Amino acid sequence: MSELEIRTATEADVPLILQFIRDLAEYERSADQVAATEELLRTTLFGNPRFAEVLIGEDAGEPVAFALFFHNYSTWTGKPGLYLEDLYVKPEARRNGHGRTMLSRLAAIAKERNCARFEWAVLDWNTPAIDFYRSLGAVPMSEWRVMRVSGEALDALACYPSSPRNSRS
Repeated sequence: MSELEIRTATEADVPLILQFIRDLAEYERSADQVAATEELLRTTLFGNPRFAEVLIGEDAGEPVAFALFFHNYSTWTGKPGLYLEDLYVKPEARRNGHGRTMLSRLAAIAKERNCARFEWAVLDWNTPAIDFYRSLGAVPMSEWRVMRVSGEALDALACYPSSPRNSRS
């Protein structure tokens, strides 16, 4: 098992971050859905405000993993949570404990920041990842469903109060 050094990403890492995002999307059979650009990542990850944070995992000085995460909030606990949006380890670097090391660092960050929980989503067909996460003590939230509004549906919902059929005149 080789040693993984984890560091906080800097703005200079934007091209690397975008490549990791593209590699992950290809693995998840969704490469055609990546709309992120270096400019967008630079603005959202390193601008003001910053919407997410990124860790880079390096093995012998070579970037082999990344994790992109941000805070959410639990009204029931009255505390923040940590949400892992993306975790990716290059195929040639897998089976070396790097995924576990990245998740361990994120769990430590969650503890340092007094988060009530650390959570993420996984595709239902990704059995190796699901088995790996379960081995770490993660439990599926099977009673919950992720809901999403995007694209035209988001545009329409954003205009809802001002739409003609909903105005009270």
